[in-house]
Amino acid sequence: MRSSAVSTVSLLISLSSLASLATVSGQTLPPKGRFAEPLEKYDMPPAPPGTYRLETGPRMISPYGPFTSFQVNVDANHQNILGDAANEPSIAVDPTNGNKMTIGWRQFNTVNSNFRQGGWGYTTDAGTTWTFPGVLQNNVFRSDPVTNSNETGTFFYLSLLDSFCDNIWRSTDSGQSWLRLQPDGAAGGGDKEWFTIDKTNGTGHGFQYQTWTEFFACDFGDFSRSTDGGVTWQSPISIPNSPQWGTLDVASNGNLFIGAGDSGSSFWCIRSSNAQNPNVTPTFDQVTTVNLGGSLLFGAAINPGGLAGQVFLAVDRSGTATNNYIYMLATVQQFSASNGSDVMFSRSTDGGLTFSAPQRITDDPVNQNKWHWFGTLSVAPNGRIDSVWFDTRNAANNTDTQLFYSWSTDGGVTWAPNVAVSNSFTPFEGYPQQSKIGDYITIVSDNTGGNVAYAATLNFNPNTNQHEQDVYYVRVSPSGGATPTPTPTATPTPTATATPTATATATATATATPTTTPTATPRPTPTPRSSATPRGRPTPPPRP
Repeated sequence: MRSSAVSTVSLLISLSSLASLATVSGQTLPPKGRFAEPLEKYDMPPAPPGTYRLETGPRMISPYGPFTSFQVNVDANHQNILGDAANEPSIAVDPTNGNKMTIGWRQFNTVNSNFRQGGWGYTTDAGTTWTFPGVLQNNVFRSDPVTNSNETGTFFYLSLLDSFCDNIWRSTDSGQSWLRLQPDGAAGGGDKEWFTIDKTNGTGHGFQYQTWTEFFACDFGDFSRSTDGGVTWQSPISIPNSPQWGTLDVASNGNLFIGAGDSGSSFWCIRSSNAQNPNVTPTFDQVTTVNLGGSLLFGAAINPGGLAGQVFLAVDRSGTATNNYIYMLATVQQFSASNGSDVMFSRSTDGGLTFSAPQRITDDPVNQNKWHWFGTLSVAPNGRIDSVWFDTRNAANNTDTQLFYSWSTDGGVTWAPNVAVSNSFTPFEGYPQQSKIGDYITIVSDNTGGNVAYAATLNFNPNTNQHEQDVYYVRVSPSGGATPTPTPTATPTPTATATPTATATATATATATPTTTPTATPRPTPTPRSSATPRGRPTPPPRP
């Protein structure tokens, strides 16, 4: 794969550490040609008691033109917590009431340690104010948070432990408290795990599907299924090609699709048509190679200790002309480039049999000095595709970053002009003893807009003379700025009941104190454009 220059000494140290960790844990090293990021392992202790939440400051409310970002990781009085860090946010939205959302993230109680825990926050007023009750379990190492919701508004939180095993937590009160559905590690899992929920009306309704990186797994394999709402999980199995750093989604006919790659320039869309059948062990009956025009990046200059972005797959279940179209998106360094990155997109209109040529969503002039990174996407119930990403196009230093947004209403054939939706920030400050601001951001769309969770360094900490990594929420829409959130009423379905093991107690919402930042000039109303499609190039062999 392509990556930024890394010193020989640092590379040897990293590989040596990776080898020793693999030996100790009984895991084998990644196959030749794959580059694994540093493992999610406990290597620094938690913050000493009494050193967390001692100093606070005003929470950040950051307007940019018609868009406003609200800080999520705030204390009980809605104040910013000085000296901590939060990144890798994953957002879930109640489809029956869009005012109710929850965001999970990697919580670092102090930037003096990379010990992380399962943080979360919730809102009941469409993201204007957020409550951060604490972490899932105090002083328990957790990472790679992924949240989701079913069609009746029950939230789920998947969290990775130091053992490379994980478990699912459930909330029936809009994320205000969480119930652990099984003992720690009982859901299987592995590094860079992700999951999805079948929200269709077929035989797989309510099933949960999980995938992860096989060569750093809890036990073995890289796929598991729960047929009882996440309470119990079947024995893991292996997916063809052992894909990693990907996501998954379900089509309206119940077919499961996984979009991932080999950490380099190979990407696949993999189907299971029988995972929805509870009476069989899932098999994978279709593997399609997808050209996304370049290679994934680990260790790039813009995010030295992490990914520049992972692979996202989403399926259209709108019932419109684009129903069951499959979309894949990734942040890659194009084959013709030696620096920088772009957000690339491909679509399938035939159930994943074939995919279109790679399409560049970023619409600024091609410039290898610019980074377009952490790209992600979501499909609205009406079929609109929303995509957000980090972008350095407006930065003279080529690293200061803004959140950008674009959308498509024709199945990804054309994309609206890119729109900046956040103030600029440096991604290089507030590191919690690891040189990255996480590995991903997320978005969930409804018919009028998208709900975005992202990490940024908008708060300044005078004690460290640096900005801090915090989690933010912003609503984006084609009309610009905030829009009413639809509140459809879903049909209730039975939910599996777990034996309670631990429940977190939420803190009452307090009134927030707004702060101000410079406001940018509002953008003109965009009109859709037709993007040029890069010529397909042969896939080079992955670099070591």
